[in-house]
Amino acid sequence: MAETLTGTSIIAGKSVPGTAGTVTGVNPATGEQLQPEYSLLETDQLAEATAAARQAYESFSRLDPETHAAFLERIAEKIEDRADQLTPRVMAETGLPEARVTMERGRTVNQLRLFASVVRQGDHRGVRWDPAVPDRTPLPRPDVRQRRIPLGPVAVFGASNFPLAFSVAGGDTASALAAGCPVVFKAHNAHPGTSEIVGSAIAEAVAESGLHPGVFSLVYGPGTVIGQALVSDPAITAVGFTGSRSGGTALMAAAAAREVPIPVYAEMSSINPVFFFDGALSGDDDSVAELAGAYLTSVTGSSGQLCTQPGLVFVPTGEAGDRFVSAVGEAVAGIQGQTMLTASICQSWNSGVEKLADQAGVELVGRGSDGESRNAPAPAVFQTSAEQFRSNPVLHEEIFGAASLVIRYDSPEDLVQAAEQLEGQLTATLHVAESDYAAASPLVPVLEQKTGRILANGWPTGVEVNHAMVHGGPFPATSDSRTTSVGTLAIERFLRPVAYQNMPEQLLPAPVRSDNPWNLTRRIDGELQLDS
Repeated sequence: MAETLTGTSIIAGKSVPGTAGTVTGVNPATGEQLQPEYSLLETDQLAEATAAARQAYESFSRLDPETHAAFLERIAEKIEDRADQLTPRVMAETGLPEARVTMERGRTVNQLRLFASVVRQGDHRGVRWDPAVPDRTPLPRPDVRQRRIPLGPVAVFGASNFPLAFSVAGGDTASALAAGCPVVFKAHNAHPGTSEIVGSAIAEAVAESGLHPGVFSLVYGPGTVIGQALVSDPAITAVGFTGSRSGGTALMAAAAAREVPIPVYAEMSSINPVFFFDGALSGDDDSVAELAGAYLTSVTGSSGQLCTQPGLVFVPTGEAGDRFVSAVGEAVAGIQGQTMLTASICQSWNSGVEKLADQAGVELVGRGSDGESRNAPAPAVFQTSAEQFRSNPVLHEEIFGAASLVIRYDSPEDLVQAAEQLEGQLTATLHVAESDYAAASPLVPVLEQKTGRILANGWPTGVEVNHAMVHGGPFPATSDSRTTSVGTLAIERFLRPVAYQNMPEQLLPAPVRSDNPWNLTRRIDGELQLDS
């Protein structure tokens, strides 16, 4: 189905024009302005969305599992219904190829359906019950029951690099809605049409499910002004953000400065180091060339605009490492640049590459060619020594795009020292053969303190959405290393525990009633019981 784009915010199911100016989507490959213009909200108009979300909380937070799960599945269906309109609009606003957009749309709807299964199962409610023991001495034990409840309305900010999977119906929105929290979503101004198409799908699903319309609102506004106002609004109880370190830390500061501080779950900066050991590079020239090609695929895919792109690769000195670096140089020369998401992101990439190239002890391994469209710079790979890396903080900085730095090291001890100096990361990757296990073993506990996901003999780009995934890590990878923004564990960010002591059965909420009407898994007197 195709809908006429309105160019307005969607507040509690209604189209609301803004009065704070306009923004227009731009095709980064051509510079073409995409219609319609989108009107931006004033901060007083934003309050309509947050007030509606607060009003929706009571009924939405108490939904039974089946109604709740069916709502999430309906969102997925509505997005799929709009695929023919959505795909070309995403491509036009981002420069991403159709295959990438199709993949990302599939990931978006699949994670909604995965959260629907979590809601039906109900483990996230964390029900515990320690029954009363009235004859315990010296004092009776009270009846205590516990469950997790939704925090309240959540503000979610759209990411520039994932216009679907980390955007309007992406992971933060899906996990917040699955937790029972209404969402006020701040659209990314680089893809406003994409945001409206998906936002209308959610609003339609809200209406067809018979829910309070304040369960979801989509707002457009001047980035800094409306973002700060949204995080500072007393109705908002948590924030989900994917973007730059400066943007994330600004939101963290605003949230901490409130009269009632709230958590900010921000994914920000990561350079995702990869560590090659000698045995992994001991194959013939063809196998080494294959590794070099896989590395460059991970570096240059989506023009390198992935939060898990490997920006650092540690390679041993000596003949095996030389073969790998030589293969990388030859391969990257044949790679053409891809359109970046926006002109400003491309400018930042160029500045970062120029800064890296100017550092002492850094030399170019190889560079591809510029793409035929605008904002499609040639991928670049540089190299330096482990000593230079340890002594120069500039070499630790993220370059968001298709650029990477190879670091040559002399011994496994060099890797441990380098890893200890790293900031927090989303991922770290080991390339090892069995002969490398002893040398790699001391590095693993260091990486556990530095990252949220450790891989072996693979590449960090491509994040599986499942129950076990962790997409998070110590600062500045994320603002809270205890959480993940991908996978079903993400739902726990938007829940908090409440205990009920000696409460009359008639006053207890359904999840903690004795008869277990929702058939939830419960821990009773310490023993796990799957259902009633």
